[in-house]
Amino acid sequence: MVWGVVIDGRLAHVESAGVRDRSAHGPITADTEFRIASMTKSFTVLAILKLRDEGKLSLEDPVSKWLPEFARMELPTRDTAPLRIRQLLSHSSGFPEDNPWGDQQLAASDADLTQWLRRGIPFSTPPGTRYEYSNYAFGLLGRVVTKASGMPYEKYVRAEILAKLHMDASTFEFSQVPAGNRALGYRLQPDGTYAEEPPLPQGAFGSAGGLLTTATDLGHYVAFHLSAWPARDDAETGPVRRSSVREMSHMWTPSNLTAGRSAGMLQATESGYGYGLRISTDCRFEHIVGHGGGLPGFGSYMAWLPDYGIGMFAMADLTYVGPSEPISQAWDVLLKTGGLQKREWPASPILSEMRGHIVNLWKRWDDAEAKQIASMNLFLDAPVAQRRAEIQKLKDEVGECSAAGPVIPENWLRGQFNMTCVKGTVGVFYTLAPTAPPAVQYLAFRKIDSKDVRLVAPTGAPAGVACSE
Repeated sequence: MVWGVVIDGRLAHVESAGVRDRSAHGPITADTEFRIASMTKSFTVLAILKLRDEGKLSLEDPVSKWLPEFARMELPTRDTAPLRIRQLLSHSSGFPEDNPWGDQQLAASDADLTQWLRRGIPFSTPPGTRYEYSNYAFGLLGRVVTKASGMPYEKYVRAEILAKLHMDASTFEFSQVPAGNRALGYRLQPDGTYAEEPPLPQGAFGSAGGLLTTATDLGHYVAFHLSAWPARDDAETGPVRRSSVREMSHMWTPSNLTAGRSAGMLQATESGYGYGLRISTDCRFEHIVGHGGGLPGFGSYMAWLPDYGIGMFAMADLTYVGPSEPISQAWDVLLKTGGLQKREWPASPILSEMRGHIVNLWKRWDDAEAKQIASMNLFLDAPVAQRRAEIQKLKDEVGECSAAGPVIPENWLRGQFNMTCVKGTVGVFYTLAPTAPPAVQYLAFRKIDSKDVRLVAPTGAPAGVACSE
C-alpha cells in the first residue's frame, strides 16, 4: 500500500508498506503504478465538463443525441422523460447497480458495447428518481467523450486532463507500465495465501475504472480539486474551470442517511453522489468529497475536505481492500490534535463596511444611521426603541468595550465579529438582505463565553453540523 496527505496544494507526506511484487519483493514507492478502478470516474467527469464548458455538449442533452441507439431503446414507462447526460454523471440514470458485473467488463470492445446498446438496457428505476451505482453509465460517458471531442476517450483524457495536471506517469494501459514500476494485484484466498490476479486489459469500460496512477500523480490530482475552493477572482490555471470542479462536488443524488451510536456518541451521516464523486456530511464535517475504487487485485480511496484544504488517499494491491475507514479515522485524529484548521473566507467589502456602522451603533446609537443600513424588515421584527434598549442593557452588563475584532465571515453576506469588553466578550452576528445595495436584515448582540464561539444562524441555532443529543 502507498498513502499520501495533500495540504494546501502540495503532496506533504507519502509513505508505503509491503511490496508491489511478491516474487521479486520490489518495494512500493511514490512512483509505483496502481490501478485505481472507479476513482477513474471523476476523470471522465472532468472530460465531460471541459467539453460542456467549451460548448461542445450540454449536460441536458438527451443521451440519444450522442448514442443513437438510445432513440430506439425501450424506456421503463411510457411517461419516462429522455435520459440525459447529467443523469449518467450522477448515478441517477435508472440503470441497475452493477458492481459484480461491471468489474469484469473493463476489456469489453467498442463493438461489444454497440451490440449491447442495440439489444437495450433494462432499467431498475425510472431515470432521475433515485441513486443507483452504474458502471455501465460511465462506460457510455466514455463514448460520449469520444464523439463530442472527435478523438478516442483515452487520448482526450491524456491530452486534456492528465498532461495538464502533470500526471505524466498515469495511463490506461497496464502493458505500457515498466515491470519495475507497476504493482501486481493479488487476492487473499480462504487458506490465507495470496494468488496473483491477472491484469484486466483496457477496453470500452475504461472510462468507468481503467486508469493507473502513482502517489505522486494522485497528489497533483487531489491538490487540483482542493484548489477550486474558495470561489475567487484569480485567473484560471487548471484544465477545467474551478466552478465546474465545485459543481462535481455538489450532492446531486442523495443516497442514504444513517444515524446511530459509536463509543457512546451520537453519529449521523448523509451521503450521496455528485458528478463522479461521493459527497457526504457528518457530525464532524459539513462537506466531505471522495471516491473509492475496487477491481480484482486492487483497492483504493481518496478523500478531501474542501473547507480545510486537506486531502488523503491510499492505494493497495489487494482485491477490494478498502482504505476509506483508516482515512476517516485519520480525520478523527486530526480533529483531536487540533491539526485541522478550517479555511476562512475572506470578508467581503460590504460585510466589512457594515461592521463599521454596527460598531458605531454600539458606541452611540443613532436612529438615522441605523435606518440607513437596515433592510425594511429589521425594525418591523423589533422596533428601534426595543433594539436600542437591548443594546443598552447588554452594555450595562459587560462594561466598556475596548476593541472590535475582525469580521469572521460565514459567507459573503453573513458574518460575525467579537468585541472585547471589561466583563466579557460580545458576539455580533449579522446577515445582509438580497437587495442592492445589501442592507442588514438580521442583527444580534450576545454575550458569549469566548471569542471562539462561532456563527449563530438567524433562527438562533448554532450554525454547523455538530451532532448533539
